[in-house]
Amino acid sequence: MPGTATAVPPSPSTPRPSSPSGGARRSSVLPGLLLSLLVAAGSILLSRALPGISALVIAIVVGIVLANVSALPAALLPGLSVAAKKLLRAGIVLLGLQVVLGDLLALGAPMLLVVVAVVGGGILGTIALGRALGVDRGLTLLVACGFSICGAAAVAAAAGVTDPEDEREESTVTAVALVVLCGTLMIALVPAVAALLQLPPEAAGAWAGASIHEVAQVVAAGGALGGAALTLAVIVKLARVVMLAPVMAVLSLQQRRRGAADGKRPPLVPLFVLDFLVMVLLRSLVPLPAVVLGTGSLLQTGLLSAAMFALGTGVTVRGLLQVGPRPFALAALSTALVAAIALGGVLLAS
Repeated sequence: MPGTATAVPPSPSTPRPSSPSGGARRSSVLPGLLLSLLVAAGSILLSRALPGISALVIAIVVGIVLANVSALPAALLPGLSVAAKKLLRAGIVLLGLQVVLGDLLALGAPMLLVVVAVVGGGILGTIALGRALGVDRGLTLLVACGFSICGAAAVAAAAGVTDPEDEREESTVTAVALVVLCGTLMIALVPAVAALLQLPPEAAGAWAGASIHEVAQVVAAGGALGGAALTLAVIVKLARVVMLAPVMAVLSLQQRRRGAADGKRPPLVPLFVLDFLVMVLLRSLVPLPAVVLGTGSLLQTGLLSAAMFALGTGVTVRGLLQVGPRPFALAALSTALVAAIALGGVLLAS
């Protein structure tokens, strides 16, 4: 089917024993899990030596390179599957510690409306574009959420709600690869276009935060813009991150309605999304020590980097080529759509 991703998912394809002991399960996941964490640690160290390059991007690139230069040992696959799912969700939870509700409210009603317009318009517009291009519905939805909210974390969150049994894990892998590709290009494009349009630093920063996919990519672009642009870019981006919770609730409600006929009723809001909201409230209401915030930020980056590496090992060049041009066209058009909504909104709000 055109537009259906065929990248190899990082999940075990060989049958497992029917009743493995707890020790056997731990030993089976340990190699892949340790490798993911080691790559994450190395990516964090390398990102500090290479300012402007996210540890998450480094980790997923390492995973892609490894998957394409050699066949992964079967012993790694169970641990990679755990890293791609459970570590990523844990990283999403800790992402809530970056959000301070007071900072978001300080943006003012006009800018908050821009954020809602970017997320809502980006998702609905991308779904419409996916239908017009004939891209698989599941992949289209993952691209819509990832590009409109917060990149790979939103892709994984949406996949956890709409595909809890990982029946279409190849779509998740493809959507993450597209987020990394397009978001990385935006790091250079947004400052260049902002300079061409002679946007003030505050407007340029707000545009970066409202349009670029990943938090780390926003930080890189905001740093290039300089001055007050970086702070505003991050706050606007975190306002988009908060939209993860209501969007996932809507998706879960839709899944409950579809599953009512066969008795499948997923929770209205996935547990990891509720935990994310708890972290947001904790950060906003409790004066946490700097060491706690610093440790939480480091853990969040490490967990998400480990998950990105694991997801990257499921991306093969052959698989991406077999996907065809339509998902790439969708990704490009979705990026342009979100950027256009964000720019128009920022100019009106200013």
